[in-house]
Amino acid sequence: IPFNIIDTALSSLKNSQSFINSGMDIATKTALDLVESFNDEEDVNSMEKVMLEFAAMDRSLNNYIRAFEETVNQVKREKPEIIPDLENLVQEKLTTIENKNSDSDLKSNEKYMYFMDQLKEMKKQFRQISDDDDETIEQIDEDIAVTRSQMNFICPITQMEMRRPVRNKVCGHTYEEEAIVEIIQSRKQRKKKVRCPKMGCSHDDVKRSDLVPDEALKRVIDSQNK
Repeated sequence: IPFNIIDTALSSLKNSQSFINSGMDIATKTALDLVESFNDEEDVNSMEKVMLEFAAMDRSLNNYIRAFEETVNQVKREKPEIIPDLENLVQEKLTTIENKNSDSDLKSNEKYMYFMDQLKEMKKQFRQISDDDDETIEQIDEDIAVTRSQMNFICPITQMEMRRPVRNKVCGHTYEEEAIVEIIQSRKQRKKKVRCPKMGCSHDDVKRSDLVPDEALKRVIDSQNK
């Protein structure tokens, strides 16, 4: 079996995930634009449906890649004398994996969770959350399992207003991107961990992979400075 050809095909499949990620990034920015320009709530909600569709695509692609990889690894281990029907083997594994799917999986997608978190913050800042939405917001908080600190425009590192804020997914604190990345890189060279620079925070292992752009906060800061 020409495994090098199979590996190339798998690599192409994995690369296609970047298109899904780009689509989700665009949908997130579009939703925030809609909130900022006070568009109809229905338009904003439609973007959540788009995000769930992207999440479903991402799950399907990941399931197929997983089924394919498990099948190839199985054949490599067993080294059968008669070449098996790879298509049938992959389909069997894929069916087993997909039978375990649930709707809650989609809302656990990292980019969907980020979308809901940023959307919630934008609605708060632009006062588009009514009393009727309180229960919805509480549910969002439970889904994303992230506690946000009180909105603060000042970076705890530079003590200046942030221009490109990033949020720590672990503790919820925000920093100026360049400042926190510089600290992480410096400490990494000395093989030391980075403690969250926010006073009173107990998180003592800040990683670059934990940082995500805080688009909602950036928009609020920009709007304040207009």
